Amino acid sequence: MSVELNHTIVHSRDKRESAAFLANILGLEVGPDMGPFAPVVTGNGVTLDFITSDRPEIVPQHYAFLVPEESFDGIFGRIKEAGLPYWADPYRTRPNEINHHDGGRGVYFPDPSGHYLEVLTRPYGSGS
Repeated sequence: MSVELNHTIVHSRDKRESAAFLANILGLEVGPDMGPFAPVVTGNGVTLDFITSDRPEIVPQHYAFLVPEESFDGIFGRIKEAGLPYWADPYRTRPNEINHHDGGRGVYFPDPSGHYLEVLTRPYGSGS
């Protein structure tokens, strides 16, 4: 049996806002609520289950999304159109840049609850 990630819970200030934000940026859809969760399913079947946290502070997590090269421009355009800050690196030392690691393209940006999102077109360590 192979092991696959099926879903993860993403704590947010407002589950609908955060789920809609991610779905819009990535060109996905928010599914119907499943109990307390607003689900966003990725192309490989992993579900991000957004939940509104009752805690005053959200602990930022990192979520990286591998996207096809031909989808990057549209996604990056939506990031810029939304007026979001973005960086070429996870340490936020290269603002308003993208990276070209392993012959692909990548960018980091925040979500409405402060999570660190990343979009990349080539897996790290894939060469080139």
